[in-house]
Amino acid sequence: MKGLPSYPNPQLRGWRFAEGVPTPGLWYRIWRRSFQTLLAEPYKLRVFNRHYEPTSGSALYICNHQSFFDPPLMSLGLRRPMSYMARESLFRFSLFRKLIRSLNAFPVKRDTSDTGAIKEGLRRLKAGGQLVIFAEGTRTFDGRVMEFLPGVALLARRAADWVVPTVIDGAFEAWPRGQALPGGGQIVVAYCRPIPRDELDRLTDKEILDRARERIIAMQADVRRRQGKPAIAYNDPPNRPGDADA
Repeated sequence: MKGLPSYPNPQLRGWRFAEGVPTPGLWYRIWRRSFQTLLAEPYKLRVFNRHYEPTSGSALYICNHQSFFDPPLMSLGLRRPMSYMARESLFRFSLFRKLIRSLNAFPVKRDTSDTGAIKEGLRRLKAGGQLVIFAEGTRTFDGRVMEFLPGVALLARRAADWVVPTVIDGAFEAWPRGQALPGGGQIVVAYCRPIPRDELDRLTDKEILDRARERIIAMQADVRRRQGKPAIAYNDPPNRPGDADA
């Protein structure tokens, strides 16, 4: 697949970044490299527009949600460390809880207004970090990008210097909800042009969500076209064959 840039931000090189920019520790780097090794070859993984990663400042990555692969997928091509807002049920088991906490994840209660999780997300952004949120709140039922949860706009408005819409495509075909184990396929991760602070200040909450979702859908269509895949139809009724756990 050609035509999209596939190089990291050249200002984010080496082990140390500019003063005030959080740097990933050795443990985080080891796991990032492990995910790159595990996922890149089996899924012919391609990551595009990595140069859009902000050099400094807080960044909120708003990402669609296709599979259990998504948290490592969306960040393994980036240089700065990432924090993850993850559903509370993932923290039930002691060893797994320790692992994902060590990789900057923190819990959020689904289907409720979790003020504690919002406050923690705001804290991490205000400290100059990068945070990913899967704005649909659950994995897609059919590959389409669902509507975004309203709390996403609060995080963007109150603490983000940058909002980076991010699309994952192909992970749904590889590991759709309801399927116990992953299959094969080709996966693409692409970052959209960031929305800067001054632009966010001119938008309403709804406009922030709409703009991010529109960019993700447009990028999804573009990467599918470049791979020769059929476009996803957004005019048809959504396919929700059940409400399995995300």
